[in-house]
Amino acid sequence: MKSAWAILVAMTDESGTSESLLKTLAPLCPDVEDEVLRDFVSRMDAEYFERFQPKTIAQHIKLANRLTPEHPCELSVLDKQAGQSEISLVAYDYFSEFATICGLLSSFGLNIEEGRIYTFADVAAQPPRPPTTRSSKRPTGRPGLSRKKIVDVFLVHPVSGERFSAPERTSLTETLTHMIQLLDGGQFEEARQQVNRRLVERLGKQRSAFTGLLHTVQITFDNSQSQTDTIMDIRSDDTPAFLYAFANALAMRNIYITKAQFENDGTKLHDRFHVRNRYGQKLLDPADQQQLRLTAVLIKQFTHALTWAPDPGKALESFDQFLDLIVAETGKKGKNTALDVISDKKTFPLLARLLGASDYLWEDFLRRQHGNLLPLLTEYRDAPLIKPRATLRKELDRLVARAKTDEARKEALNQFKDRELFRIDMKHIVEPSSNLPDFSLALTELAEVIMERSVADCRAKLEKTYGKPKLADKKPCPFAVLGLGKLGGRELGYASDIEVLFIYEGSGKTSGKKSIENSEFFERLTQELLGWIEAKQEGIFHLDVRLRPHGGKGSLANAFEEVCRYYSPTGLAAPYERQALIKLRHIAGDASLSHRLEAYRDSFVYGGAPWDIPPALDLRKQQLQQLVKPGQVNVKYSQGGVIDIEYAVQYLQVMHGHKRPSLRTPNTLQALAALVEAGLITRVDGESLRKSYVFTRTLIDGLRMVRGNAKDLVLPPPDSEEFIFLARRVGYTTDDWQAGARHLQSDIEQHMGKTRKFFERTFGAL
Repeated sequence: MKSAWAILVAMTDESGTSESLLKTLAPLCPDVEDEVLRDFVSRMDAEYFERFQPKTIAQHIKLANRLTPEHPCELSVLDKQAGQSEISLVAYDYFSEFATICGLLSSFGLNIEEGRIYTFADVAAQPPRPPTTRSSKRPTGRPGLSRKKIVDVFLVHPVSGERFSAPERTSLTETLTHMIQLLDGGQFEEARQQVNRRLVERLGKQRSAFTGLLHTVQITFDNSQSQTDTIMDIRSDDTPAFLYAFANALAMRNIYITKAQFENDGTKLHDRFHVRNRYGQKLLDPADQQQLRLTAVLIKQFTHALTWAPDPGKALESFDQFLDLIVAETGKKGKNTALDVISDKKTFPLLARLLGASDYLWEDFLRRQHGNLLPLLTEYRDAPLIKPRATLRKELDRLVARAKTDEARKEALNQFKDRELFRIDMKHIVEPSSNLPDFSLALTELAEVIMERSVADCRAKLEKTYGKPKLADKKPCPFAVLGLGKLGGRELGYASDIEVLFIYEGSGKTSGKKSIENSEFFERLTQELLGWIEAKQEGIFHLDVRLRPHGGKGSLANAFEEVCRYYSPTGLAAPYERQALIKLRHIAGDASLSHRLEAYRDSFVYGGAPWDIPPALDLRKQQLQQLVKPGQVNVKYSQGGVIDIEYAVQYLQVMHGHKRPSLRTPNTLQALAALVEAGLITRVDGESLRKSYVFTRTLIDGLRMVRGNAKDLVLPPPDSEEFIFLARRVGYTTDDWQAGARHLQSDIEQHMGKTRKFFERTFGAL
């Protein structure tokens, strides 16, 4: 038998206005203004009155009565049985508001077991106002009265199992008010980022083993039950933050939720959303429904793996963009692309790790190659971190050989480079067993193969116009590329520059009809090479030629004898340039020419000429003054940073290399081991420096990983969220994120402190 209230609600006329409802509710709201009560009853969704009893509705109306443009939301929390709480929110209606609310509840450790959300109709939908039943006063025109409002009611249960405490309620109320004020000010992205920041650590504490794909997600659309809305029905397993992620996805796609209800029986969810498109209309197009269905399924599977991300908030943001790309691709080519992604159970944990670790990977690789995602991920799993150079060379030559034009060859080379970089970076991010030396070697092998092929193609392109460069005796003029810095030392890392030196044998002319001097030919060749290998300005594979003779004022390519004159006891090379030549190593082109220069380098660098420590320390002091801002810790240039390890090793190499050939290596760790074996560094100091070098280089990779910026070397403040995510990226993935950050900070201080003490003990204070 229906209750009296149910009968009364049934009597409500088609417009939703009922004098009987007003008469019933008015005594329960004695302090509520008449126009607020009438506005609430006339504009609220009819189903709302069927779901709630008069006392509850009166409480919601009282909350609505407190709303003003300066105070856009009201919240109440009631204790229920078994540790549950009922949270009621009444607020003005805003873009992405439902997502914000769901994200905040999750960030406070509240599992949403049930919920119902309702939205006012627009003012234009109101019928003519009948005479007031409570007084003869004319409407006052209350500020904010005409604005749409929402009533959201959630039944929540703390994940911890403990009752939602009074301080937590106060904090939730204050935080939610702040977020809605941001929405009120149009700061939607700021609100979203703040919710993400609060949510991600909560997700990290819920991390558990990924058990594979969820059971089938059932999604249906119904346009018959409502005159205005499409009803989207989702039945699925429960996953962390799904409501938040899905509501965000709908908002970003201009899908408006007018009403929703969701129930959770512990592991299974039943969600029902009443939605409209950006024009306020139903979703009638089957293609639109299919895209939304794929979006929901992908989000459901992704949030199942979300806790594996180093930064779940970053993963959510990037995944939302990924959804746009893959769903759009599906619309063009049918549904195979999205279904392939959905059906691969290994995709989602890997994708969560990648998207939650590096904006650089997303922007430079995943975004551009999203259509090839599964082949890329499959190749990542099947291929080793370090591919033999012969294998890389064979794969690249096969791709370039298919190209018919110079531009096509250039494009093929850069696509190969990007794909291989993606594979190497992925292996390094998601496989803890991939150590720094192996990562560096994999990048170095790739760089050398890319440079070899680029030299061959660029030279062939120029020779078509100018002919082959010849020496004065008509013999071919050799050309070589030598590596310096991290490339020369086989020590490339995340977003390392490629430091190179270009040399040719000597003067002469090219053999073509349009003959030019060798100096001009090789200058043009190096310019061609600098444009051939595409890279972000400060990203990996940016060719850096600043270490050539005379620096930026010198020619890009130099004759062999010119280089030898510059790097000589009577030449113009500064002491630091002598030190830099330690890293010189053949990369591409004529090997015999490179080896001649390496032999000359040995006679110059390791010839026994004194190494003056005071000027070297003065240069180091200038770096500290110019490159390290007060109060900041630069992992490379601050005292105890990686450069102190590199310089300490290089100083000792120059000082003792003339007597000990084992020290003549461009690799820092190999040189350090040789110094220990020679007794020039104690084994205790040697092991400490080795650990500090690997630690600090890993830390630098963690900093660069986000943006792919070779200059991103400054540590964020140790009490910042950015520092917490840095800790997680470099392996400090404890359940207590702050504890992991504190552990990282302690290790930084320990390693940099030991390095600083060794440097000062060996060479003097800076």
